[in-house]
Amino acid sequence: MNYIECSFKLIPYEPFNELLIAELSDNNFESFLEEDPYLKAYIPISDFKTDFIKDIPLLNTKEFKDVEWSYKEIQEVNWNKKWESSFDAIEIGNFCTIRAPFHPSKSGFKFEIIIEPKMSFGTGHHATTQLMLEEMEKLNFNGKTVLDMGSGTAILSILAEKLGAKLIHAIDIDKWAYENMQENIERNNCSHIKSWIGGVERLHEINTTYDYILANINKNVLTQQLKNYVHYLNTNGELLISGFFEEDVVDLEKQLNTFYLKKLNIASKNKWSLIRSQKSITKL
Repeated sequence: MNYIECSFKLIPYEPFNELLIAELSDNNFESFLEEDPYLKAYIPISDFKTDFIKDIPLLNTKEFKDVEWSYKEIQEVNWNKKWESSFDAIEIGNFCTIRAPFHPSKSGFKFEIIIEPKMSFGTGHHATTQLMLEEMEKLNFNGKTVLDMGSGTAILSILAEKLGAKLIHAIDIDKWAYENMQENIERNNCSHIKSWIGGVERLHEINTTYDYILANINKNVLTQQLKNYVHYLNTNGELLISGFFEEDVVDLEKQLNTFYLKKLNIASKNKWSLIRSQKSITKL
């Protein structure tokens, strides 16, 4: 599959880079490369429309209506070269390090995760992924069942197995992500992760309940799929959601309350947020 690369020059770069990523994600853009002051966004050529700007609220504001941008078609094979020149290893305290295969291994961490991201989301760089990793450090995954919804590179699934989960189901709607997660699962010598390509309909086919459900997606998808997550979450099981901004927390809390989910923690980083909640009733 060939992709379109759209390059935006943002001045100032922060915090508008994060805002633009969120809005582009809602319009079929799949991956992003940050090279301050440029944000590069990637979308399958079949989904690209030259007038997409009108659907991006940020780019229609007074500050950005004249933003400099350009686009070009790129071959799928070029993506890895871009990552190799820009993807740095990530460190989450002394808890874990996330590196690409071309980075040297580093001692002093409880866990090491090797990720070759390609076009998939989830290298550990984005604030939402870091929030999920940091929250997972606090939990007991030993012998638990886990659902990783919108798994991308499978980074969260891999960490769940390293933390002792006995069964992890990783699901992503994107074919490229599905292929990438399988590579990363093998690369990290994981044996308890089963992966699927598809969306929420896969949950009905698999028909399994979980002790933990991890969903790092975006607010719109979370809102649409929340009822399904609650249905397949065990009583006293915990739901970790991220992929939304701090200003979205109140809305999402109200929705969680609708399904009798008890809030356990809220965390934020660089204007992005995470909510961890617990199911206290039988499944809906």
